[in-house]
Amino acid sequence: MTESDSPTFAIMGSGGMGGYIGAKLSQAGYRVSFIARGAHLEAMQNNGLKIEGPDETFVIDPIRATSDPKDIGPVDFVIFCVKLWDTEAAGDQCRDLIGPDTAVLSMQNGVDAEPILSGILGSQHVMGATSEIGANIIEPGFVRRFTPFAIIRFGEFDQRRSARSIQFSEAITAAGLGAEHVDNISLTIWDKFLWLVGASALNCVTRQPFGPVREDPDTRALLRQIMEEVMSVANAKGIPLTNENIETRLDYIDSLPGQAKVSMALDLERGNRLELPWLSGAVVRMGQELRVPTPANRVICAALKHYINGNV
Repeated sequence: MTESDSPTFAIMGSGGMGGYIGAKLSQAGYRVSFIARGAHLEAMQNNGLKIEGPDETFVIDPIRATSDPKDIGPVDFVIFCVKLWDTEAAGDQCRDLIGPDTAVLSMQNGVDAEPILSGILGSQHVMGATSEIGANIIEPGFVRRFTPFAIIRFGEFDQRRSARSIQFSEAITAAGLGAEHVDNISLTIWDKFLWLVGASALNCVTRQPFGPVREDPDTRALLRQIMEEVMSVANAKGIPLTNENIETRLDYIDSLPGQAKVSMALDLERGNRLELPWLSGAVVRMGQELRVPTPANRVICAALKHYINGNV
């Protein structure tokens, strides 16, 4: 494969997840441009991007890294990985990356990004996706994956197997990542939301990693209750989540390293802004709109609300 005949990628938000996905695509020979800022960008420009995982260590150097999408121009795929509060601003920046058939795939944590991006860029440019990749920035220019697997699920919202979705599947597979081309991507996005709301809530409110949370019967019961509320809200919106989704996600949490935490817990520890309004906060908001009770998520919001804007 040569760069001239293969799809091109831009990583909008090259933190833990975005940095890892982009690095794997780059390692496989694809033309990948990383959009980042601050010390992380500077470290990548000076020393490349170092990646560690349970079974791999490599460095992408030289690397195409910039803070300005205008430096890149149109690409075939935009992997959209910014924090949820940056969705509108970063979505607007993506205009410079959009060609006639460019697909933008949000790997973000909530369920609000796709409608926002569709409003900014046009729904024809938005493809649904989720990423089952746990990865964090350890220090500027250094990303570590902690999950034993790395899977991307994706698909068109009209459930077509389009040429670009097939091309994306081939690229992700070539990069050594798990690729699952799904029909009902909306259900898949909500299934990820189900576990992430619960995991973020418990990691943050207990200040504990997954091991103690899942092993203690009280916190495990709270985790289940939070996910049951997400399921109830989803059902009221016509998304067919079931108890089977909850059981599968509990098994997933049981499979993770005991000392691992989701990114919102790390943000809390570091005094950074939190994605709470788009996770448990979104469950409470949608529950109010749909008249679905969400008492556990309300408690999580009340307990963490004073940290939403970080130590500023």
